[in-house]
Order: sequence, then structure tokens, then C-alpha cells
Amino acid sequence: MLLNKKYNFINRFLKLFFIICLFLVNKNLILKVPLFAKPLISKIIPIQNNVKNWKNKSNYQKKESNTTFLSKNRGYNRILVIDIIVPNIDKHAGSRCTFMYLNVFKEIGLQVTFLPDNLKKSEPYTSILQQKGIEVLYGNWFKKNLINWLITNLKYFKFVYLQRPNIAKKYYNLIRKHFSGKIFYFAHDLHYLRLFRQYNITHNKKKLKESKIYEKLEMEIFSKVDVIHVVGNFEYQILKEKFNKKIIRNIPIYIYDKLLSNVEKDFSKRKDLIFVGGFEHSPNKDAALWFAKNVYPKIVDKFQDIIWHIVGTNIPGNIKILNTKNIKIEGFLSDKDLYSLYQKCRIAIAPLRYGAGVKGKIVEAAYNQIPIVTTSIGGEGLDNFSGAFIMEDDAEKMSEIIIKLYLDYSKLKQMSDSGKKLIEKYFSFNRAKEVLLKDIN
Repeated sequence: MLLNKKYNFINRFLKLFFIICLFLVNKNLILKVPLFAKPLISKIIPIQNNVKNWKNKSNYQKKESNTTFLSKNRGYNRILVIDIIVPNIDKHAGSRCTFMYLNVFKEIGLQVTFLPDNLKKSEPYTSILQQKGIEVLYGNWFKKNLINWLITNLKYFKFVYLQRPNIAKKYYNLIRKHFSGKIFYFAHDLHYLRLFRQYNITHNKKKLKESKIYEKLEMEIFSKVDVIHVVGNFEYQILKEKFNKKIIRNIPIYIYDKLLSNVEKDFSKRKDLIFVGGFEHSPNKDAALWFAKNVYPKIVDKFQDIIWHIVGTNIPGNIKILNTKNIKIEGFLSDKDLYSLYQKCRIAIAPLRYGAGVKGKIVEAAYNQIPIVTTSIGGEGLDNFSGAFIMEDDAEKMSEIIIKLYLDYSKLKQMSDSGKKLIEKYFSFNRAKEVLLKDIN
């Protein structure tokens, strides 16, 4: 009994001694730990460090979210870019466009902070931005504190770049109240115009009502912001007539710093048609169904081994069932696989019956130097005399054009070369930089 008490006393004393040693080492009050104490110390220190690391990790976002993370960069020209989500660059034309401009902002010397409205860390896209030095705001802390964060930190920015009408509506008043810099608004397309055209095709009165709502909203946004960005000559002229005293810039929808080389120009070695589009976007669904019903059957009658490749995200059931011997539903493809398919196909089609703005699929096809057959809606806002695409709205005439063009290898090569020139003239990095620097100094 006495021995046990003595043992317990010694055990408590040693534990207390070890703890005191650990404290003194941490405070640099002693340089050495007694030799017999090291085994226990070596077990305690990692535990303590793990606790510290956990605390640091849990507090990291909070520390990064307060004003101190901006104060170290007060000397920079900072821009806050706001959009719906972190750009899913391989899935949506709008996302690809936003991603390209985030890169250009960095290249011209801006410190870029990106705010996705859903505040989600969408991967791998968030990490891609962060690796480029672009700060992304996301997570639970911002969900709880975003308004206060904006009120506190907007003063550190020189520019705010809003996109899409619903996003601009949500943030504009708060930003204008607490921000004295320049507000840009990028209308990826005129929503009211796209919806009105959809009404004209479908006669759905709901779309007419939505068009009127968006027209009022968009006109209000255009009247308030400092600089308006649009894509394409057509929408530029519409807005210039309505807001002739506003700064309105026609910017490239896509930006390329290099042109493709080693493109196969012998079109006799290529075959098939390709259509690319995100199918959450209703104009693409309508285009695919219209072409399948009204144009493609005559082409198949002429070229019985031809295949029409349909590429895109969120393909609905009524398009999946088109999958046959002559129609291949590719679904989503990586950039690498899409590039490979572009180089194998002979003609890209974009049979859009409604929409607005410059169409990313047309520019992307021109970049890949593949001839394009589209509609007046598809080619809208682009240089009609570039020679990179042919426009036709009538189904029978479109089928005749594709049938004739499919075997005209000389014409196909000319159109391919014209696509390269179109990109070089209107969609280069230098072109985008030139337009942006007119209002960003």
C-alpha cells in the first residue's frame, strides 16, 4: 500500500516536471530538456503542434477574409469580378469568356479578386484561378459575412466588373453606396432580345413576358454603370442608339494569344459534321432538334456514311434519342478531345434559330480553322465578309449548301484560312488589351 502511494506520488511529480520543462522550452527560458524527459516531450510536442495547426487552419479563412489581407496590396490597382459561379471553363461559353478576361486583367497588371455568387469552391476550377494568382472568395465564412466584407473592403478596389443582369441587380446598389471607383457591366448577350426571339419562334407568351421584364432590368443597369461591355457589332449599335452618351465597348468574346498551326488543310482527309453547345441553353436544344428534323435527312440521303457529332453538356433525353448510325451523341468532351474532333471533321454547323450576342461556338470553330455553316442569328455581330462562315436560315437551302460545300475541298480550305484571319484580327490578346486599357488605367 505504502509502495503504491509512493509510486503514484513519483508519477505525478514526473508528469508535472515534464510539463514545466515543455513550457520553459516553448518560452525559450531553457535551452535543453533533461535527457530522461525527452521521450515524453517528443510525444507531447507533436500533439501540441497538431492542435496549433488545426486552430490555424480553422482560422485561416477568417484571417484571409478581414481587411488585413487587402491592406498589404493597397498600392495595387485591384478589380473585383462578380459572376454566377467560378468559371467552368470547359463546359460553358460564358464561363470560358469570363476565365479569359480574368487572365487578361492579370496580364495588364491588375490584382484580381473573383466573387462567385454561389460562394462555392468549384474544383478544379477554383484551384486553377488560385494558381494564376487570382483570389477567389468562397465558403461558409463568406456566406455569413459577405455583405459586411463588401462594405469594409470595397474601398480597396479601383474597379468592379459585374456580369449578367441578375448579378448586377443583386449587387449594384450595395456597391455604388460603398464604392467610389469605376463600375463595369458586361452583357454577355442582351437577354431581353434572346427571349423575344425565342417567343417569335415558339409563340410561348411566357417568354414574351420574361423578355419585357429583362428589357426593363437591362436598360436600368445600362443607365447606371460607368462602362458597358458588349460582344459584337449588332448589340453595340443597339445600345449606342439608346445610350449615346455612355461609354460602350465592343470586346472580343474569346481571346487567343496563339494561333493553331499544323491544321489539316486537305479536307478530303476529313469527314463528318460537328455541333458544339451547352444544352442547358435552350437555343442549342432548339437548333439540334430543328437541324435533325429539317436539314440533316437530305444530307444523309446524299452521303450515307456521314456522321453528325453532337458535343456538349447536359444533353436532354429528346436529343439523346437521336443517336443513330449517322448521329453520334458525344456528350461532354475534354478540350484535348474536342480539339482532336474538330481536326477530324469537315464542317461545323450552328443552326441557331434564336439567341443574342456573338456566339462562342462560331468563334471557337474559326479558331480551330474549320469551315462553318450557320444562320443569320449564329453569325450575328461578326464580320459577315470574313469568309469564315456561310449563313442561311432556310432549311432546304441550308442542306443544299452543306451538300455542295462538303465536296468542295478548295472552298473548304479558303474558309479554313479565313477563320484563322478572323481570329487574328478580332480575337487576339492584343485586341482585348487595347479595348480594356481605354477605361482601365
